[in-house]
Amino acid sequence: MLHYTTYLHNEKKPWVTFVHGAGGSSTIWFKQIRDFKLHFNVLLLDLRGHGNSKPKLKDSFKNDYTFDSISYDIIEVLDYLKIKKTHFIGISLGTIIIRNIAENYPDRVDKMILGGAMMKLNVRSRFLMKLGVAFKSVIPYMLLYKLFAFIIMPRKNHKDSRLLFVIEAKKLYQKEFIRWFKLASEINPLLKFFREKESHIPSLYVMGEQDHLFLPGIKKIAQQQKKARLQIIENCGHVVNVEQPIFFNKHSIAFLKV
Repeated sequence: MLHYTTYLHNEKKPWVTFVHGAGGSSTIWFKQIRDFKLHFNVLLLDLRGHGNSKPKLKDSFKNDYTFDSISYDIIEVLDYLKIKKTHFIGISLGTIIIRNIAENYPDRVDKMILGGAMMKLNVRSRFLMKLGVAFKSVIPYMLLYKLFAFIIMPRKNHKDSRLLFVIEAKKLYQKEFIRWFKLASEINPLLKFFREKESHIPSLYVMGEQDHLFLPGIKKIAQQQKKARLQIIENCGHVVNVEQPIFFNKHSIAFLKV
């Protein structure tokens, strides 16, 4: 089972489950914990191969890397903790996992907050993914990760976010990184399905105005889907919860408490 940490406020309070992106860990939510635990019961997860969710040598998570199996990892934790329903907050690739949980287990999801959401890859993104897959066994994986981190978060004010994700990615085994990278490179059909099938679960997209790869696609989705709202943060890149935590926390909590 995945490694997790809980912060209990009151058994009658709603739960909020945080899902990090590929290469990160639950530590990326350190700027959210203090504010959210004042209002909710909080669940932090380390996705398989990340943080303290290290694969066992005997099965190495059985090499079953699909969005359905990764989504079930989270449901398994919810079942163990007897959490029937929870709000979900995710960042980057974690938003795809949350959206997949909403599709497969809609009765377990209350509201969704999708930060730095990835719901469409542009031509440049797809080219970079294919290039990475082609050379993933040749180029040292940390060099590849640093390159992609810089492409997604290129500006000076994105530096803290880049460094945080690079530090966390160093804790990954190379085989784990390659599995996650391959999974990320194959998400286009799933993203197309999500764009075409509207979710009936209330969703808040929180995007940085400088998130040049993903913001254009999210703007279209927010306009088309009745249950979706878009909040754009000025002077902010991809990792909105790290770069602008006060803004992110304020608007996220307000959305969940309505």
